[in-house]
Amino acid sequence: MYPYQYDPRFQNLFPPGGGQGFPSFPPGGGQGFPPPPPPGGGGQGFPPQGGAQPPSSPPPAFTPTPKLGSGGPSLYAVDPGAISGCLYRYTYIWPRNGRPYWFYPTFVGRRSVAGYRWTGSFWVYAGVDVNQIREFQCV
Repeated sequence: MYPYQYDPRFQNLFPPGGGQGFPSFPPGGGQGFPPPPPPGGGGQGFPPQGGAQPPSSPPPAFTPTPKLGSGGPSLYAVDPGAISGCLYRYTYIWPRNGRPYWFYPTFVGRRSVAGYRWTGSFWVYAGVDVNQIREFQCV
């Protein structure tokens, strides 16, 4: 069958007469969809888990120096077990690509870290893949 040919098996997916194009879903997200986030909630579209709050103050005013020294690429991946020692502590992160930043981790998974990232003015909830971290340092 040609991919754009009409197939009567799918005739009930859209309202009769052409409609506006998409079927309606039940209120509250329907089955298989998460409910919409609460108003004013969790930063970049996903609320923090476990009720962890951002720090009540900005990060330290100093910038740590990287221990790798040369600033060149590292052949080693960051171990999630190592960064778990930085939970609920100000942590400076040097990513593999991009500018370094202050981070306040509140969750460490097998391959990712979540917490609050300092924008220069306020804390924003964010997550990062541990493979994207070149180096980190807790203070």
